[in-house]
Amino acid sequence: MKAIIVDDERLARLELRNLLATYKDIEIIAESADASDALEKINQLKPDVIFCDIQMPGKTGLELVEEISGMIDVVFVTAYDEHAIKAFELNAFDYLLKPVNPERLSETIKKLSIKETSLKSDNDSPLSTKDHIFIKDGDKCWLVKLEDIRLFESEGNYVRVYFDNFKPLILRSLNSLESRLCEKEFFRVSRKHIVNLNYVASIENWINGGLNMRLKDGKEIEVSRRQTTKLKDLMSL
Repeated sequence: MKAIIVDDERLARLELRNLLATYKDIEIIAESADASDALEKINQLKPDVIFCDIQMPGKTGLELVEEISGMIDVVFVTAYDEHAIKAFELNAFDYLLKPVNPERLSETIKKLSIKETSLKSDNDSPLSTKDHIFIKDGDKCWLVKLEDIRLFESEGNYVRVYFDNFKPLILRSLNSLESRLCEKEFFRVSRKHIVNLNYVASIENWINGGLNMRLKDGKEIEVSRRQTTKLKDLMSL
């Protein structure tokens, strides 16, 4: 897994690099001391994961994550625990407190490795809206036509699938689903949501340059600023 370390403190970057050096699954491809530089390197180098501080000069780590693609896993590494709720609202993969506990870091790397292995073993063939999807949640099973699914919502390492009056959880990443879906039908509106655009009832301008989507079932989904631009380009608005 290719990784970038983002932290304004040189010694903190060095300490984390030394801790990560023991894991053969992790390759540190770059470091950044601020969010602007990090964004450039992320767009250029396409890492699998970033290890990111929160409090930095200029943009915070949270603001950086709001701007990057949902395809990248984010592990926040910070001295402050009060940002944890916001971090997980942004679908952070994990949240580590400084000084980093080596055993806690080991758990994170193990989860990342399991996820990476799972992604590589997934069937990566594209899906059409007429395909049927087998969904199992506990003892309940469904065979659902893809076009009948209105929303995929990430919950940690699981995805909640919304169709009819059901919303089961499946052990799958939103990233793996996104790679198999047609973007013009199923659009990644944020790090947490993929929306079937056929189920959108209305769209209105929202705070910070984003959009607010209302689905036909009444559920409201916020479109991130970055994805708002991409959606407008995609739909030629």
